[in-house]
Amino acid sequence: MHTNVLTPLKIFNVPQHLVVPLFQRPYVWDEENQWAPLWQDVRRTAELRLDDPSSAATHFLGAIVLQAQPNPTGTLQLRQVIDGQQRLTTLQLLMDAAAGVLESLARDKLARRLEGLTENSDEYVDADEDVVKVQHTNRDRSGYHEVMRAEPPVDHASLEHADSLLVRAHRYFGQQVASWLGEETDPVFPQRASVLTGVLTQGLQLVVIDLEADENSQEIFETLNARGTPLTAADLVKNLVFQRLAAEGIDTRRAYEEEWPFESSFWEREVSAGRYLVSRSSLFLNQWLVSRLGEEISPKQTFPRFKQFVEHSAGASMAVLLPVLRQQAELYENWTRRAADPHADLGAVELSVYRSQAAQLELLKPVLIWLHEPGAEHDPAVVDRVVRAVESWVFRRSLLRLTTADLGRVVADLIRTHRSVPSVELPARVEAFLSRLGSVSSYWPGDEAVRRALATEAAYRRFSRARLRVYLEAVEDHFRGYTGTSPRSSARVSRGKYPIEHLLPQKWETHWDVEEPAAKLVRNEHVHRLGNLTLLTQALNSAVSNGPWSGPKGKRARLRDHDLFLMNRRVEDVSVDGWDEARIDERTAALTEALLATWPVPDGHVGEVEDAPAEPTASVGLPQLIATGLLTPGTVLSSRAGAWGEREAVVLDNGHLTVDGHEFGSPSAAGRHVRKGATNGWAFWRLADGRRLADLRKEYQTRRVAPEHAE
Repeated sequence: MHTNVLTPLKIFNVPQHLVVPLFQRPYVWDEENQWAPLWQDVRRTAELRLDDPSSAATHFLGAIVLQAQPNPTGTLQLRQVIDGQQRLTTLQLLMDAAAGVLESLARDKLARRLEGLTENSDEYVDADEDVVKVQHTNRDRSGYHEVMRAEPPVDHASLEHADSLLVRAHRYFGQQVASWLGEETDPVFPQRASVLTGVLTQGLQLVVIDLEADENSQEIFETLNARGTPLTAADLVKNLVFQRLAAEGIDTRRAYEEEWPFESSFWEREVSAGRYLVSRSSLFLNQWLVSRLGEEISPKQTFPRFKQFVEHSAGASMAVLLPVLRQQAELYENWTRRAADPHADLGAVELSVYRSQAAQLELLKPVLIWLHEPGAEHDPAVVDRVVRAVESWVFRRSLLRLTTADLGRVVADLIRTHRSVPSVELPARVEAFLSRLGSVSSYWPGDEAVRRALATEAAYRRFSRARLRVYLEAVEDHFRGYTGTSPRSSARVSRGKYPIEHLLPQKWETHWDVEEPAAKLVRNEHVHRLGNLTLLTQALNSAVSNGPWSGPKGKRARLRDHDLFLMNRRVEDVSVDGWDEARIDERTAALTEALLATWPVPDGHVGEVEDAPAEPTASVGLPQLIATGLLTPGTVLSSRAGAWGEREAVVLDNGHLTVDGHEFGSPSAAGRHVRKGATNGWAFWRLADGRRLADLRKEYQTRRVAPEHAE
């Protein structure tokens, strides 16, 4: 076994075939998790070299394991890819895509440098399929060969395997390279093209483990991939920090004892970072880097980016950086511990930490760290106003259930563009920045958008319990005077502990029944709305919870026993005559106004975008179609033609279907019974005139929307 750190030039600059065995898994890397982070690292390395022509900035890509294979004398060198085929394949796609862009821009010499690393010269091959140096033997073979051998500029959409991940990766890298290089007429274009080629050939590093033909590759593969506990980003950072301290002549033992902050169970605990579970120390280091650099950094890129930051852009020794890191880590730990205390009187920053963690929205932490950098010295009122603005932006989006996918980039942009803004101007500048966001992926919703959404949102079903509790706690705090100019009546509500209760019970039929199908439908649609939900100091037992509203043992009287919350006193004040849909709507509106006051927007901010998604609507089932007269009980539905023959279903008064003497609660359940497999019942069942149930549902939705848009 031989292990070396090599550049792509050293690895690929010989005639060879690197064969991906049939048993290796197909190509699975994608844009979000691998392509984009890889391109960001390549681009960053190139820009470091552009900024400083003497720089030898490099980026470490990871490890690959290759094993020599017997081959006849005079034939191409043959090695099998034991591990790292995803990384190796992606690197080849990137280099080939870059070569194609350079060739299309008449940079033939640079293009040939890259082509020499992806293709064997004609004199070494007998067939076209032997040209590419990386050879796939599984289902990826055709798609990989097609895109790697396509003539530039590549028309990816016309390729037979256009939808494969391999072709999509090639297209992605080609687009990114072309965008970064810019126009050929730009004076800096030649330098950018040369630097990028240099990075792709000699600025990337891989650990290459070369095995002899007779070594046990499976044992080595298992050892690399399955044994031991993988090092976290914090482990790798720690190793780098103390190596550099030693090189600087610092007493590493003293530095470890006095300055390294992450040796405790608090920092070792695993926490959620999107789809990843990472140690809290690794998450903090990621967020600290974002706060320093104003760049979006994926959890997997924390260590490589930290290393590049230290080596190329920190502008300070490790002996200077480590105390700064410790100071901000201690502040972060204090925020987190305070936020976990349900009774603590929290400031704006600590409350934001609590709300963000409860709602599983970690993306605001870099802003908090940035605002508290040593030397920043912002007035507390400035910090509070900035925190309220960014929290409003995120939580208003959460109320509309909008995507958070692009928010990390926006946070990084906000930090980068406001780093040098004078403190006194910072709140207004941040608010203006957020107000200008104009796409559905990032905009700051206005009051009307939130009102429309929450008016009919089935909040109990649409939001996690923890997030919904945060909303209700915010409402209670508003009623206690924490969002306006009126005096505060008491302390904030204790956080994270009170159960959520339905005022109109989920099982309302026994004591709250109504006769008409339309009324039943309306009642069901109101059960889970925001105005029907509250917090209680202790859970009601099931008998009281589902019992009648009025009377000495009714639910209203029981609520009186739990009147710690101002929101419950307000319910008691307006419900002497009962609790019904009209009161739920009124309370939904009142609670929505409390949320808008908790998370306000600047005066005059409209917060609407043209490409905003449709407002959330209540789910549609057969009861709704019956209540509006689109479907009549007793209607006979016919199944779609198929091996099961012609089957019929009968519509019942309750919106269920009967098939073969069995009753089913939904069209899909009835369809599954017939087809013996998963079925979209809305497309499966048809009326006598040929219309599908899906057509009736569409008509129902059209009727609901049309009155709102009528002139």
